[in-house]
Amino acid sequence: MIYYDKVSKVYPDKTIAVDNVSFGIEPKEFVTIVGQSGAGKTTLMKMLIAEEWPSHGAIFFESANIQRLNKRQMNKLRRRIGMVFQDYRLIPNKTVYENIAFAMEATGKNDREVSSDVPHVLELVDLGHKIWNFPGELSGGEKQRVAIARAIVTQPDIVIADEPTGNLDPTNTYEIIRILQKINELGTTVMLATHNKGVVDTIGGRIITMDKGKVIKDSREGKYIL
Repeated sequence: MIYYDKVSKVYPDKTIAVDNVSFGIEPKEFVTIVGQSGAGKTTLMKMLIAEEWPSHGAIFFESANIQRLNKRQMNKLRRRIGMVFQDYRLIPNKTVYENIAFAMEATGKNDREVSSDVPHVLELVDLGHKIWNFPGELSGGEKQRVAIARAIVTQPDIVIADEPTGNLDPTNTYEIIRILQKINELGTTVMLATHNKGVVDTIGGRIITMDKGKVIKDSREGKYIL
């Protein structure tokens, strides 16, 4: 369970990125957060992993107030959250295998676990045949699938995807969304931020609409109306 309790984020220049937002996300939900660029979607997600701190209010992961966690507790929490970014954030001089292995090693996994889990997770995203390629040898869609594999290889409770299809063509966009839906069907909570109306209408399910930092609609009808 994730809960945003009257959360606001105001930057030093007085810009209000998030304005008094409250909502909860249940385990195993697929929640899409929509809104135009600058609506506050990314800031909302960054606060969940403590890359940004709320100016007011509190964010809870299960019973834990994120702002009150010490460094060790925060690191433990982050291991339960997989992140997927628009710009992939792959290490260019490492192979696909090494990029995913690096994420596993950072959480203390041993060589046996790495050699077992990396091929398995690449099959899940249909990239088993690219295991020894470097990022520069992959298409944009393939890079994003590697990024998703890296995010889920440690079996997180939640995957946060921030505009993961922003740089992709329609074919690759819907492939990425299909994979995120598959991950959700396997029991992982998914929190997706997008401004792509076609993506939202394809997914259906719960839609939280943001505008100028505020949540203006929280609907289970699965249509993007702004």
